[in-house]
Amino acid sequence: MFHAPQGNQRAPLPSAREAPQAREEPQAPEARTEARAAARTVDRPARTGETGEKGAGRDPWFDNAKYLAIVLVAVAHAWEPVMEGSRATRALYMLVYTFHMPAFILISGYFSRSFTAKPHQMKRLVTGIAVPYLVFEVAYTLFRRWAGDPAQVFSLTDPFYLTWFLIALFVWRLSAPLWRTLRHPLPVALVIAALASLTPDISDDLDLQRILQFLPFFVLGLILKPEHFRLVRRRAVRLAALPLAAGALVFAYWVAPRVRMGWFYRATSAPELGYAWWTGPLMTLGLFACALLLTVAFLAWVPGRRTWFSVLGAGTICGYLLHGFLVKSLDYFEVVPAHPWLKEPAGLVGVTLAAAAAVTLMCTPPVRRVLRCVTEPKMEWAFRKEPGELRKG
Repeated sequence: MFHAPQGNQRAPLPSAREAPQAREEPQAPEARTEARAAARTVDRPARTGETGEKGAGRDPWFDNAKYLAIVLVAVAHAWEPVMEGSRATRALYMLVYTFHMPAFILISGYFSRSFTAKPHQMKRLVTGIAVPYLVFEVAYTLFRRWAGDPAQVFSLTDPFYLTWFLIALFVWRLSAPLWRTLRHPLPVALVIAALASLTPDISDDLDLQRILQFLPFFVLGLILKPEHFRLVRRRAVRLAALPLAAGALVFAYWVAPRVRMGWFYRATSAPELGYAWWTGPLMTLGLFACALLLTVAFLAWVPGRRTWFSVLGAGTICGYLLHGFLVKSLDYFEVVPAHPWLKEPAGLVGVTLAAAAAVTLMCTPPVRRVLRCVTEPKMEWAFRKEPGELRKG
């Protein structure tokens, strides 16, 4: 949702390599050449410190996917204060929430495949994820206190609003080497998510409930390969995505008044939502399947060529972290109660366009350059130079 993500958002990585087991099988020279080319093309977009402003050496498809995903994240967040009373808007909100963060998390997992906790990778983990989390956690708390809630406490372990994704990505990436050692990582991750969904009172520290319930999408990204994304981009898949999306929208409109949105946030358990414990695992599997299908449909229609917004894919972390201030302003300053026309059709369209335009501006290279000291700090002073360490990115 991000160089991160998803909402939404980035996936900083060193240059890609295939897992050791993949190198054990003999390959023809042309196959090895194709694999190396695919790895260079696919994994470079997530490298921290890469400007990305010219787009050289980047796969525009992933940049386009990240930008479009962050637009969906921002738009869905902007709908929250204005969708009350509109079944159609609630249905759209539910549809987008089914897959926008799963898509971002899946891509983040894919770009974490070569994470092995080497010194230079740990450095990037700190500078590219931990530091932005700490800075924006404090920034959002200060903003809340300034906007009228001086009692808002500072907490570095209880993520505020959208900063949960950064701390989740930090934890997921640290666990990446473990998942690659398992024979069946995805079923194990699904079992963990299902158990979390039926376990009430999981601590709010680090937003652990979300970390566990969204875990399968990150693990799925870890086990995906370039050929899987090539399959998604086939014409047959694009054509099949159209009736799938239409059917999903109709179904969302039907269930909109009947389903609680808490299921889609993955922040609470089934008992806490007022349902029997056994509904947690069922909803975990059902939502995983729905999210996966809609993610495929979304990715199938992402343009593969370089577009005007491809350059914005490198700045999605900025769009993700900044758009929350605008969305929260609608709530803190009671903009919607003061302007009830925003809940009318014309107002909803206006809010949608404004959110899309705002997050687009926040992803632009000038904004990214300004925020680089926070989102991509070098911090050479904080780390020892390892002998023989390869300099990447």
